[in-house]
This record gives sequence, structure tokens and C-alpha cells, in this order.
Amino acid sequence: MSIDSLPANLPAKLPLSLVVITLNEEKNLKACIDSVPFASDIVVLDSFSKDKTKEISTQAGARFYEQSWLGFGPQKNKAVELAKYDWVLSLDADERLSPELQAEILEQFETLSAQTGYLLPRISFYLGRWIRYGGWYPDYQLRLFNRKHSKWDQAGIHEKVVSPQTSKFKTPIQHYVFNSISHQVITNDKYSSLQAQHLFKEKKSKFSLFRLVTKPWVKFVENYFYKRGFLDGVPGFVIAVGSAYSVFLKHAKLWEQQK
Repeated sequence: MSIDSLPANLPAKLPLSLVVITLNEEKNLKACIDSVPFASDIVVLDSFSKDKTKEISTQAGARFYEQSWLGFGPQKNKAVELAKYDWVLSLDADERLSPELQAEILEQFETLSAQTGYLLPRISFYLGRWIRYGGWYPDYQLRLFNRKHSKWDQAGIHEKVVSPQTSKFKTPIQHYVFNSISHQVITNDKYSSLQAQHLFKEKKSKFSLFRLVTKPWVKFVENYFYKRGFLDGVPGFVIAVGSAYSVFLKHAKLWEQQK
């Protein structure tokens, strides 16, 4: 279903703010913003990009702000604070709403509860296909909420929206997760460092040689066999190996921190 095929009594714009945090997202940002044509307000909170993120934001009609990096949860909360409306749709720059999801949000918006956070399934595109197995789908993300009752937690990584109650939409967000295997490797390196730093800072875990040796294998078996990553073909195998490698890096870097 397209926006043009919706009933005429549905509004073209909603009292809703689209909120996006960015860092060097010139390749993704325009498509992200364009996929939410019903947002009456667009906020881009940037961490001092060196590319054309600012120009693309302003050309797309967004209100552009800059903020030194605070960590994922605090950064997203800061962006939400800048929104004009209490209803917020929070997307990453590499995410899109399909026409079907646009239609579902438009159709349901008037019946949404302010005390409910809305979980949207998310499907990722990688290595030429939509990934449906290996733990990557449906990958529910709470992205539509009213800021009077819901907000991002303070986690520096693996942040989530805390809401009094939740409900689910049916149509997935489209996530263009990595543009290449090299991009996946770089991302795994970045996130494993953040995870190791978090474990070290919070003193939640001490390094264990046993975990360093066994956890990557367990992760591979979980993703490739138990969660049926093999049904995604070669990309499923690449993803499972990448996940195992990321777990290995996390524990190795925790050892490095504690040493």
C-alpha cells in the first residue's frame, strides 16, 4: 500500500517528530528522512560530522543540532528533548520506513496510547538479501513513543526505550545494516570495544580464559544452527562467523583492559 492509496480523511502530516542521531551519515540520511513524509518535525542531532550530513539535513527540512558524543542512550535522549512534539519516532540513519509501514502508522496513529511504547519489527538487508534468520529477525525495536511517559535509558551501548507498557506493529523497519563485509568488521571492532569498556567500568565481569575460548563457538552454533542462520545461505554463514568474532574481541579486549 502506498500513501496515495490511503483513505482521504487520513492526515498528510502527523503531530510527530522524527528524531535521528548522526555521525557522517551523508550516504544514508536523505533516504531515512524521505521515508517519513508524515513527520511534522524533523530533528537531526549530529556529533560533528566531517561529511555533508549538515547540508543534507537542512535541505531535507530538518532542524540540525550538534552535540559532543554522550553515549547512545544519553545522545538519543538529548535528541528527543529537542523535538517539538511529544510523539516521537526515533530512527537510525540507516533505517527506513517502507510504504506499508508508513501506512500502518498513519492508520493507527489516532488510536495510540501515550503510555504505550510501540515495538516495530526490523529486517536487515546485507550482502544482497533480506536476512530472516540467525537471530536477526524480527528484532523488535521500540521506536515510536510519547516522551511524556517513555524515554531512552542511560546505557552507553545497547540502549533501549523504557516505557510503562508496550505493543507491537506488524510491518518491519528496513535496516541497511552494513554496506560491505569490511564495514561489518569495522563495526564489530567498534562495538566490541564499547562492550569491553562497559564490562570493565561496571565491574560486571572479570576476564575468563574459558569464556574467551568457548563463548565465540557457542555464539556461532547459536546463530548458524539453533537460530537457523544457514537458511540465509552464504550471508548467514558470514553473519554467524562475524558474531562469533565480535564475542571473541569483546572478551579479548576485556582481558586487555584488566591487564
